[in-house]
Amino acid sequence: MPETSLPPVPRPDPRPAREQWADVAKGVCIVLVVLWHVTRKDYLVLPWDVGVPVTGAWGRASELLLPVRMPLFFLISGLFAARQVQRPWPEVWRRRVAPLVYLFVLWTLVHTVVLQATPGFDTAIADGPRALLVQLSVTPGNLWYLLALALYVAVARATRSVPHWALAGALVLSAVASAGLVPTPGNRAGLLVNLVWFLLGVRAGRPAARLPAVGRLARARPRVVLAVGAVFAGAAGLWQALDADAWVGVRPVLGLLGILAGVAAAGVLARSSAGPALAALGRRTLPVYVLHLPLVALVHLAAADLVAGPVARSLPLAVLYPVLVSAVVVVACLALHRLAGALGAWWLFTAPWSGRAAPARAT
Repeated sequence: MPETSLPPVPRPDPRPAREQWADVAKGVCIVLVVLWHVTRKDYLVLPWDVGVPVTGAWGRASELLLPVRMPLFFLISGLFAARQVQRPWPEVWRRRVAPLVYLFVLWTLVHTVVLQATPGFDTAIADGPRALLVQLSVTPGNLWYLLALALYVAVARATRSVPHWALAGALVLSAVASAGLVPTPGNRAGLLVNLVWFLLGVRAGRPAARLPAVGRLARARPRVVLAVGAVFAGAAGLWQALDADAWVGVRPVLGLLGILAGVAAAGVLARSSAGPALAALGRRTLPVYVLHLPLVALVHLAAADLVAGPVARSLPLAVLYPVLVSAVVVVACLALHRLAGALGAWWLFTAPWSGRAAPARAT
């Protein structure tokens, strides 16, 4: 009889499955980042004259989402980095910290050059070598998220054996910085405020210490999602009504509630028809993050002349402008990323020593 061979038994992948809700959450967060900059740096500066407080409503909505956007973004980044920070220091430096520093420096230089062509655009651009050095170190500019991730990964690696209660130090730092009790010029506040969420994500993402509540909340029933969202909305409304931004501890509490609401909402979206598209965007946040602000600046430069006279009195345009521009900017960022890859400019989004196949993620 001829010999027959059985197919090899596949070995189980020791890596935990990448849950779609987390990528959906990242996709939503990067859209909210773009929407924030479109609203604050473009939309609210234009001369709208529609007779109703539409612009004020958009401004307030963008502020109410502050406790969701970056806390949730950093929590998810920590979840995805949980296994990486357990590796030896040389590997953590080469594969995580150094590539993020490379991208931060490279794109800070790109922004500094490109945004010189949009005078009057409301953003911090270095006007000389000294200012550039400051932006590359103690007071980062618009790309502070990349520098924060590099620092956070190093901190997470250094504290990987420290008990969970050590998170209290990062929590105190967040409370003090968010209340304005320490100097936080520029985007330095972002570095100090969000460390606790990244470390929480790292602790929650460890295979041996995964917080089951995170996954359960992402699979919660609609009534639970509505309840969590209502609690956050009520707390955020009180925060705005009482002008409590300088109250010690308020922003960390709001950040935690925003994370809970964001995880629950991401779970619902992941199960919807929009889930695959949002998850795909969540796996490509880096090109959107580094490219969107120069595009918003160019849009504003054009819109400053177009939104005048009859156009400024168009109520439908005033209502839809932030959404439409944000969508166009996100699509343009992804298209430019594909074009850069086709032209061989992959080094714009990946450190040269990391390999060309590295994913376009900011985590």
